[in-house]
Amino acid sequence: MASSTEDFEDASAPDEPERGRTPVWREILYVVVTAVVLTVLIQAFVARVYVIPSASMERTLHGCGGCENDRVLVDKIIYRFGDVEAGEVVVFRGPAAWTTNDFRTPPSTNPVARVVQNIGSLLGIAPANERDFVKRVIALPGQTVQCCDEQHRLVVDGKPLDEPYVYWQPGTSPADHQPFAPVRVPEGHLFMMGDNRMNSTDSRKQGGGGVAGTVPIENVIGKARYIVFPKDRWSVVSDHNPQPLG
Repeated sequence: MASSTEDFEDASAPDEPERGRTPVWREILYVVVTAVVLTVLIQAFVARVYVIPSASMERTLHGCGGCENDRVLVDKIIYRFGDVEAGEVVVFRGPAAWTTNDFRTPPSTNPVARVVQNIGSLLGIAPANERDFVKRVIALPGQTVQCCDEQHRLVVDGKPLDEPYVYWQPGTSPADHQPFAPVRVPEGHLFMMGDNRMNSTDSRKQGGGGVAGTVPIENVIGKARYIVFPKDRWSVVSDHNPQPLG
């Protein structure tokens, strides 16, 4: 029985050339661009890595000269679903009354270097060029904070705080706590202090201190969750609530 030539392909016919195949270099470029875009979006809306260049939060967060400064992952979502709590370490935009900046570095005069600096800031490999600070929440809206009781402890609403995270530099002690008059925190504001109690320009001093030194809650960027670099510093950032329960 004769076979129809339509039933078979001509094995001797050459393969058709592949069409529309994307070059490898272009695929790699697509992957890199996608990764960068996702990183930018995540850090803009979900979480961001910040460098700690200031010593104001020693020894909770390292930001000392001559050492490997900590990088911390800041959760930017948590406060969309809940309130800021006492004891939490937060990054926030400094209000107008605040004059110094934990994260500011002089921008380069070279336009290319400035772009690289901005990208490094966004990716957490260089300090940010923004009015951003990192401090611990000491008192909440409506509370009254002052320093200090007879044992040199901070007092909120008449009750002394339990602050195991406070660092006293060599040669200093709680007796060196700088006293300040009672401050009633306005609604919608927070009273912030650094863990390095003798080396922190915070709500006690900024804007002349007192109410002017408090920070609007709307300025809070997010909660410092984890130390992600250097490797030997990997840990959760302490959010011990210093205020007594009840």
